[in-house]
This record gives sequence, structure tokens and C-alpha cells, in this order.
Amino acid sequence: MTSDTRLAFEPPLARAEATGQPSRPHDRISLRDHVVEADIGAFQLERGKRQRLNFSVVVEVAPPKAPLDDDVDRILSYDTITEAIGHELAAERLNLLETLAEKIADRILHAPQAMRVFVRIEKLDRGPGALGVEIVRARGQTPPTAPDDDEVPHPVVVHLANAAIADESLPALLDALAADPRPAILCVGPSDLPAPQTGHAMTQRRIDLLAIEQNAWVLAARDDRCVVVATRTELDWAMKHGQISVWAPSKIVLDAVDGPSASPRDAAALSAWFAGLMHATELVCFGVEAPESAVPVRSLDRGEKP
Repeated sequence: MTSDTRLAFEPPLARAEATGQPSRPHDRISLRDHVVEADIGAFQLERGKRQRLNFSVVVEVAPPKAPLDDDVDRILSYDTITEAIGHELAAERLNLLETLAEKIADRILHAPQAMRVFVRIEKLDRGPGALGVEIVRARGQTPPTAPDDDEVPHPVVVHLANAAIADESLPALLDALAADPRPAILCVGPSDLPAPQTGHAMTQRRIDLLAIEQNAWVLAARDDRCVVVATRTELDWAMKHGQISVWAPSKIVLDAVDGPSASPRDAAALSAWFAGLMHATELVCFGVEAPESAVPVRSLDRGEKP
């Protein structure tokens, strides 16, 4: 085991003293003792038999360029690590832990925040002790593996008019969306109640976005399957885990470098921009006229199935 690899799994103080940085050790995120069953191994007696693998992964990350502001979209998510493990185990049967560790490290290094990755994998069922490998890979050391396009979820974005939110057919609509293999993200406009008017463009934009978010919570109250989501990280997780999300637009709209030209008061057009951002398969509008959209768009009446 190299000293770098050993230190990766040591407490921060030990790492700081070893690297001559007692005031600031490297930032890192870690996953420890993540046990998964898999069919792996070069010996015939291992083939066709699932055995327990214990994963511990440490990722050194680039220091943030700006204050985090408690914003999950500005960090490397733990899901990046667990999804890298799950993807590589599902992709093909492997003979060597070394190959698996290499593939996991390369996939994690595709994340822009990741600088260096330490991967430890142990077989727990091959003897009285744990048999394993440990590797360290740094950004630029090997070309990182880009995610396949098939891994990126392509949702159906559904815009609901207020009448559709209140309609008794809403549960049936959600049933249909839950049965659809595509992940679903619901979008709404503001309620029919008038929003405060400031006469100031910047503050009015925020008020109008918040009015949409208030209505998103109204929809969430109609059915527990509707979960209000504000960040891209949460949306990505929800799409991969079968959760029906209701988009709360403020954060994504205000953080966008190339934001929407549509005003929040034109909620259907805002949903069309969001559908394009999410690479949706289509935008389905209930109770409103279909806006111009970069993705296929349909307009349906209440009670119709998507």
C-alpha cells in the first residue's frame, strides 16, 4: 500500500501532518464499508456465485471557487460514488477487482470536482479474512470514462394548468405517469390569486417565481407522490429512482448562465425552456395551449392520458 493510499483512509489530522498542511488538509468526500453482492472472480468456483464486496472510496475534491451557500448543486454528491459502483457492476461480469476499481475510479473522475480518487475493494467471502485491492488515480493520469448517453435520464415534462391540478382525474394522471418507463417532472404556473406587484423588474421576477413554487406545494398537497424539487442534483436522483417531481423553478432559473427568455408569468413557455434544459423526450401540456418548444410538445385536455 502506498503512503498516499494509506493516508487517504486516515483521519484529517494525520493527513494534514503528513502533507505539511496542518491548517488545511485536502477536502474530500468518502464512502465507507459499502457492501454489495456481485458475481466476480477469475476462478471457476467463483463463477455463477454472488459474493459480498466491501467498497471504501475517498475522493479528493477541488476547493470551491465560491461560497457553498449550503447548495447541494455546488458539491460532488455521494450518489456519484454509489452510482459509479452500481454502473460498473451492472455493465459486465469482471474477473479482477483491479479492473473494477480502475473502472470505478475513471467514472468518478469524470465529475468536474474530482481531483484524485482512492478505491479499496475487498472480497468478504473468500476466506477467513478480507481479500482486496487498493488503487489511487488522479485527474489527467488516465482519460476519464464519459457516461453513456443511455445513462442520462430523459424525462417527460408535464405542465399542469390550475384546473388540471384541482381536477378529480389527477390521481389517474399520476397513475399513468408512474406506469410510464420515462421519469416524470411536473411543472405548474402561479395560482389564480394575484401576486404582489413591485414595479421593479428584478424583484418582480423573484416574486413571480415564488408564486409558481407556492402552487407547486399546492400540487404536492393533492397527492403524496408529488415531491417538490428545487435543485438539479435532486432532480437527477429523483429521475433515477422513479420519483415524480414537481419543479420549483427559482434556483435553476436564477442560477442559469443562459436563462430563459420567457417571463415567469408565461409559465408554459418557462416549462418549455425547462424541458429543453432537461433533454426531455416531450412536453405535455394539460389545459393550456402548447408553447413553442425545442422538444416535441402535445396539448391535452383534462382527463386525457399522456
